[in-house]
Amino acid sequence: MPEMPEFPPVSDYAAPLYVLFILIEIALISMRRARGVYETRDASTSVLMGLGSVIMPVLVGGFFVSGIYAILFWFYQFAPVKWEFSIWAFLACFVLDDLKYYWSHRFRHTIRWGWASHVVHHSSQHYNLSTALRQPWFSFLNGMFFLAIPLTLLGFHPGMIAFAGSVNLVYQFFIHTETVGKLHPWIEGVFNTPSHHRVHHGRNPRYLDANYAGVLIIWDRMFGTFVPEEESEPVRYGIIKNLGTFNPLRVATHEYVAIARDIFRKGLTLKQRLFYVLAPPGWSHDGSRKGSRILKAEFVQKHPELAGKPGLPPVRAKVDVPAGSQFEF
Repeated sequence: MPEMPEFPPVSDYAAPLYVLFILIEIALISMRRARGVYETRDASTSVLMGLGSVIMPVLVGGFFVSGIYAILFWFYQFAPVKWEFSIWAFLACFVLDDLKYYWSHRFRHTIRWGWASHVVHHSSQHYNLSTALRQPWFSFLNGMFFLAIPLTLLGFHPGMIAFAGSVNLVYQFFIHTETVGKLHPWIEGVFNTPSHHRVHHGRNPRYLDANYAGVLIIWDRMFGTFVPEEESEPVRYGIIKNLGTFNPLRVATHEYVAIARDIFRKGLTLKQRLFYVLAPPGWSHDGSRKGSRILKAEFVQKHPELAGKPGLPPVRAKVDVPAGSQFEF
């Protein structure tokens, strides 16, 4: 088994940079040199969520995190070729890990159990660098680690994969801003940018379920989930039903509580209870809730001239769906 270098703790080094750039952004906005809004309670909640995302896995998730690494190392032993660390091996690992991130991120939007933790990151109604720190406390429970197994079987050491993921997250911090407009077309064409990621945080119907990229926006372009930011439609941030609270505990747990409330309803079948965990957000057994596809279809009915535009269905879709039929991936 090849020896791996001791990878630097990227998050430890990045933390002072996060604070510095948040202060710079606040100063630029206050001097009206840049676009953006900071709301004290909102930004404070985001910072507290970020601190909790570091502390909580240590306090209550150590067993799970250790177990995840044990599983990845178990699969790693069966890799026919194990790559020594080099810049080329790391770049290959980084690109493949970014592809893994795309699918992990997409699943966290289309499977309610994944959304239960990820919704935390989308819960702010503002979009600034502090929003990047608004991270879930229980992400180790979402099960998306299994997407890293193919990388270990390709011969990438779990430590290298973890390091690539850390670098990826540091990059994503800097795209959570309104101070940067659209960049050069070739940059916008290849990389995830502030413009692309603003769309991802939008709750406008056309912006739902779009731009899942980590670093490379090419994955969204390849898999049909890319939606450009339109100057004619400013992004409205947050979730479909905003929380109306700055309580970190509620922000961290509200969707888990909602899932528990749904699955313990009286009179449901086992299949319906399972769908309340694994179906997309917005699914309901009686069709009383609206998933993103229904919201998009309703929007097109009101604005038929926009049918077929990026992020919207090509025709005026029928929205009076039968009860329970919103289960879709």
